[in-house]
Amino acid sequence: MRPAARLRSVPAPRDAPPLLLIAHGSRDPRHAATVRALTRRVRAARPGLRVVTGFLDFCAPSVPQVLERLAADGVREAVALPLLLTRAFHAKSDIPAVLREAPARLRVTQGEVLGPSPLLTAALERRLAEAGLRPGDRSSTGVVLASAGSTDPEASAVIAEIAREWRHTGWCAVRPAFASALLPRTEDAVRALRAEGVRRIAVAPYVLAPGFLPDRIAGGAREAGADLLAPVLGAAPEVAELLLRRYDEALLPARRLIPA
Repeated sequence: MRPAARLRSVPAPRDAPPLLLIAHGSRDPRHAATVRALTRRVRAARPGLRVVTGFLDFCAPSVPQVLERLAADGVREAVALPLLLTRAFHAKSDIPAVLREAPARLRVTQGEVLGPSPLLTAALERRLAEAGLRPGDRSSTGVVLASAGSTDPEASAVIAEIAREWRHTGWCAVRPAFASALLPRTEDAVRALRAEGVRRIAVAPYVLAPGFLPDRIAGGAREAGADLLAPVLGAAPEVAELLLRRYDEALLPARRLIPA
């Protein structure tokens, strides 16, 4: 499994545009707490960079409130990063729509979603190790890669490709599963692996923060008797590192502004 890694701290230039992390939001208080822990980790890794968080729904502050606050503080340029693992409806529609309503004096660049990325695979392996999986267990372990699920075919294709690529790193098997929209469910994927004779089955939630759908993943893992359930990705150092990479990419000369 992936060894412990320390996220390197690199100061930001004095004129670095603020980073706005956009989270979905949830009625579950664990969601906002996890997003704020990730925000703190990103901030600590890039001293001097203003890192703020806005939510699309349920939690405060909302994205429009954060944009207004930035503009009121005299900010003229910012980078917005979706806290999303795939490009589905929120990344393609909701977030661009809300960013187009930013104050006219504030120019916002929307960065890319987080996945896919080897850093996310590394974060998944970190969480599996934290849940008790040992390096020597890999060849006898089947992994259920459990995501929230989406009706967007691009998003589901990405999950399937991640599972295929991860399988080639030595796991006995890696199967995708979904908490909504698509099949199989987590419990069905666990049972299918068990029926194929896989000795040890681990469920790796491919989600950033706790909430209703992650709880459904966990419930399916317990119901089907998975041997191990990893925590959500949360504030893993690899996730924070990836966010800063996406931020830097958004500031390249060919950066993409919010379409009109």
